Amino acid sequence: MPMNKSKAMITYLFHSGYAVETKQHFLIFDYYQPSEKVGRLSDGIISSEFLKTKSNIYVFVSHGHADHFDPVILNWAKDNPQITYILSSDIAISDQKIRSRFLSPYETFGEEGISVKTFGSTDEGLSFYVQTDDVSIFHAGDLNWWHWKGETKAEQSYAESIFKAEIERIKGYPIDIAFFPVDRRLEEFYAVGAEYFAQKLQPKLLLPMHFGDDFGASKEFTAKFKNASFAIAEITHKGQQIVF
Repeated sequence: MPMNKSKAMITYLFHSGYAVETKQHFLIFDYYQPSEKVGRLSDGIISSEFLKTKSNIYVFVSHGHADHFDPVILNWAKDNPQITYILSSDIAISDQKIRSRFLSPYETFGEEGISVKTFGSTDEGLSFYVQTDDVSIFHAGDLNWWHWKGETKAEQSYAESIFKAEIERIKGYPIDIAFFPVDRRLEEFYAVGAEYFAQKLQPKLLLPMHFGDDFGASKEFTAKFKNASFAIAEITHKGQQIVF
């Protein structure tokens, strides 16, 4: 990848999983593959063999839900013990040899060349704000405006208030690349969170996630906001790459 011409190469893995390669770092967020376990990056699959070719690897897990935390990621450290795992504090791992850091919302972590700040979630765990190699990245985890039609008005109002309160906490942090849920289980409210997030925080590039195999959700979202002030990348398949 010609990093002198771009700041980052983004690869869609699956569901909420994305990889971001910057000039000197390789970041993996919420890796989860429910079926295929063997393949290439072009298939949305990350393997220990592939990671042997990378340096400064950071693996982020926003919370312990099965669709965000695939235990296979812990096997990667056997072939590359230099991997750093940045894990939500609700996750427990037994292998003490793994280079890991457990964080709760509103904590920070930093090493040479990278800084991480965590924010909250409107479900479990946390969300990540990462700065490295002149790129700022936000991964929402399960932070979203979860407006479920089957809930009571009071429950819907509470979901709205805690979501908007969290967005206020993130205000003021410049965001180049944002990964945010677009989930059609919410029916006509599938994009209210993403739209509010983008309007308030103005990321340069917004990439949808949390839609599983429902690539139509990404297509519909992209079409709906094609004239918005923020750029959107339509996701059409696993292993898709987007240059930033």
